[in-house]
Amino acid sequence: MVLFYGDDIYTEADGDPDTLANLGPLTPLAGIWEGAGGTDAHPVAEGVERNAYVERYELQPIDRQTNGPQLFYGLRYHTHIVKPDEVETFHDQVGYWLWEPAARAITFTLCIPRGQVVMAAGRAEPDATEFELTATVGSEIHGILSNPFLDRAFRTISYRLHVVVNGDGTWSYESEGRLVIPGQPEPFRHIDRNTLHRVAAPTPNPLAMAAAAAQPRKA
Repeated sequence: MVLFYGDDIYTEADGDPDTLANLGPLTPLAGIWEGAGGTDAHPVAEGVERNAYVERYELQPIDRQTNGPQLFYGLRYHTHIVKPDEVETFHDQVGYWLWEPAARAITFTLCIPRGQVVMAAGRAEPDATEFELTATVGSEIHGILSNPFLDRAFRTISYRLHVVVNGDGTWSYESEGRLVIPGQPEPFRHIDRNTLHRVAAPTPNPLAMAAAAAQPRKA
């Protein structure tokens, strides 16, 4: 991505304090969401198990981030998933959605408390309503890291996340991890799908709130 920024790798980019106004294709995702129609297909000893799930997905804007001239606007997220009518966590995940305007690029990070992290990326236009992010094991840029047990028993060799912003104000995703499992001739496709409905607006990022507070009040 250095080609977008020239030879000066130290001078920090100027940016807008208002993250919500600069999220490009991530703009419709900001807020708090719920979805009761999730479906999951994961591996078990007998083959595949399918489960329904209920999800709460929070995406809140963070202050702009820079690596020298590289500028990101982003959302910090937490998604919590349970099976219908159950309390125990079925899946928990945290990370960031990042929009890089100069590169027309989205970066997505994923961390789960079973000892796995992913960084996926893809290209999109600022007004895109559909995009896809990918990661591959072994990549030093957009890759996948797993704890020793997962790497041996359920080795994730690739990850794909496809997002569609729907015309009714919802958004949908399909995530797919391809798992190499001992004794299985082909990689297993671990797929999750859901459509999310917004239940609350996002809270402006701290820098934007401070800038708004500093503005003179109208008489």
